[in-house]
Amino acid sequence: MKMDGEIMQAGGDTIFGQIIRGEIKTDFLHEDDQCVAFDDIEPQAPVHFLVVPKKPVPRLSDAQDSDEKLMGHLMLVARAVAKQKGLSDGFRLIVNDGPEGGQEVMHIHVHVMGGRQLTWPPG
Repeated sequence: MKMDGEIMQAGGDTIFGQIIRGEIKTDFLHEDDQCVAFDDIEPQAPVHFLVVPKKPVPRLSDAQDSDEKLMGHLMLVARAVAKQKGLSDGFRLIVNDGPEGGQEVMHIHVHVMGGRQLTWPPG
């Protein structure tokens, strides 16, 4: 994969890239050619998992118009895994963007949380 004239490793060079490449062992809840889903290691709700694209997009702000199908795919995978996890009463999707948005790993990912009543505003 090439980005800005450089060859990038599949998944990028973040912890998520290492997970995608199998360098860090993780039990996937879902895997396909575009993304993976796995439980969050520091859950903030009874059910808390991440959906992460294999393409290394650092932030939502960095997504291109050509990423439209990928971004939609992440949401549909979130829906499917939420159903698999029994979240029939609802769940929340969160995408943090940048430092002020609370993003800690610079590889876009969707948090999916549920299993209890979630409050608003979130934080």
